[in-house]
Amino acid sequence: MSEPARFDRGHTDDLMTFLAACPSPYHAVANAAQRLEKAGFRQVAETDAWDGTSGGKYVLRGGAIVAWYVPEGAAPHTPYRIVGAHTDSPNLRVKPLPDAGAHGWRQVAVEIYGGPLLNSWLDRDLGLAGRLTLRDGSTRLVNVDRPLLRVPQLAIHLDRSVTAEGLKLDKQRHLQPVWGLGDDVRDGDLIAFLEEEAGLPSGEVTGWDLMVHSVEPPAHLGRDRELVAGPRMDNLLSVHAAVAALAAVAGRDDLPYIPVLAAFDHEENGSQSDTGADGPLLGDVLTRSVFARGGTYEDRARSFAGTVCLSSDTGHAVHPNYAERHDPTHHPRVNGGPILKVNVNNRYATDGSGRAIWAAACEKAQVPFQSFVSNNSMPCGTTIGPITAARHGIRTVDIGVAILSMHSARELCGVDDPHLLANALVAFLEG
Repeated sequence: MSEPARFDRGHTDDLMTFLAACPSPYHAVANAAQRLEKAGFRQVAETDAWDGTSGGKYVLRGGAIVAWYVPEGAAPHTPYRIVGAHTDSPNLRVKPLPDAGAHGWRQVAVEIYGGPLLNSWLDRDLGLAGRLTLRDGSTRLVNVDRPLLRVPQLAIHLDRSVTAEGLKLDKQRHLQPVWGLGDDVRDGDLIAFLEEEAGLPSGEVTGWDLMVHSVEPPAHLGRDRELVAGPRMDNLLSVHAAVAALAAVAGRDDLPYIPVLAAFDHEENGSQSDTGADGPLLGDVLTRSVFARGGTYEDRARSFAGTVCLSSDTGHAVHPNYAERHDPTHHPRVNGGPILKVNVNNRYATDGSGRAIWAAACEKAQVPFQSFVSNNSMPCGTTIGPITAARHGIRTVDIGVAILSMHSARELCGVDDPHLLANALVAFLEG
């Protein structure tokens, strides 16, 4: 008899809190770490020697976190069960020389990160958040979560072609937000403002990784409140579910696998960084854990051979206004359960054996699931799944939750799908 569901709509309400608290990848991993600490996990430094003791552990590196729970008596060759996700979302990011302006307007110079729906950032109240690096090399999170910036759209009276030809935005000229008035644009104004916001002495900040975010909070939507609208669901929805699932199985010493959360940065621009899925972080952590438990390279090979990773990322729900863009026989619906993502050209890593593993987890959790493939006439996106499979030789399955408005400043999902995903992840991590 399958166990009953562990999470309900309260999980989705908590997701909304998590989304609002995580305007940057750095905030996302900090919040994830806090939740894991409450579940008994402890941080280990990559520069320290690791021991083979049981219990929950995690490492932080920039906008990435890898956490794992070692059951009592786990052997060096014990396989892992991994849930992979990413912490970054497409947005506008502050340039090295941030202070700009023209014609009496003070502006912030931004660069386009990833592939955002640019029009979704227009005429929206925006805050500013990210990471400040101080003179001593330490870092400080900052979050100005109030209306501070705005990317003003050109009035239709000044561009009548919009009606006939549609909106055309130049990424360099049309996306620079305004944040005040004045003809005297002084270098250092924005950073001085953020130093004051963070309670830091003037001149203390020497580096920054900053991005804008919508300050409109997540909200229930619809006649029966069956939908949730909010920012950064791609892919903090998966990060939140994975943290909850890992915390739920922590403390279980009867687990046949070592459960792992791997949430990476930079998925939206290719994953090629020291904190991205195409970097060494995950492999190093897993290998060091094997060796810390007294293992050899042979034990590592045995462990990896039995390991399975679920690459959890959002996917496309069928769009009522553009149904022809979807495969005619695969129409994932919101609140229909998480999706299994398949692409025979390896844009997703799922194969038949992976499908069986996912189906077994969903059956155990009493969670329905749907299948997603792209329309053959449309290009297919990708995830960290194929990267994880190829880089580490780990069997990987691509799954997620179906949403609308992917890569918008504000996305849309069903109220039930987040907790259904979390329940399936718990069953997967339990083995």
